[in-house]
Amino acid sequence: VPKKCQKAREHFGTVRTQLESLKTKFPTDQYYRFHEHWRFVLQRLVFLAAFVVYLESETLVTREAVGEILGIEADRERGFHLDIEDYLSGVLTLASELARLAVNSVTAGDYSRPLRISAFINELDSGFRLLNLKNDSLRKRYDGLKYDVKKIEEVVYDLSIRGLNKEATVGAGGEK
Repeated sequence: VPKKCQKAREHFGTVRTQLESLKTKFPTDQYYRFHEHWRFVLQRLVFLAAFVVYLESETLVTREAVGEILGIEADRERGFHLDIEDYLSGVLTLASELARLAVNSVTAGDYSRPLRISAFINELDSGFRLLNLKNDSLRKRYDGLKYDVKKIEEVVYDLSIRGLNKEATVGAGGEK
């Protein structure tokens, strides 16, 4: 995993170059006029940066750190920047991918990773519940987080029922 993360970080150099070129293609005060042209790509790049950081340290990447990885600003006053909604959408995509990783980890025989993913996703869900999201695409993406939480909880529950992980069994209130 560390080698794959390092390889991914090398690719972000190309991304920074491309984004640097994009910044010069429109006036800085017209960011939102053209925002729809790169919105999805930025959300995907946030996801990729967040996934790499999660795999390296099992922590959530900050918006500022994503800005550094991508070579763009986090502050909207500086022109081309990482919009907060794009950041949050990328983080929600990370949650979906981590739900898949939890299932695949069990298949690969790693029974402790789903527990760590569960704790991370539950904390992420708690943070999103604090937000007052409008009824827009971000709200719909957040609603998908509930299904990711449920999927991971089912994985952890199955581990505890089958006694495949002492931590899972104790965490579920069962006896070993």
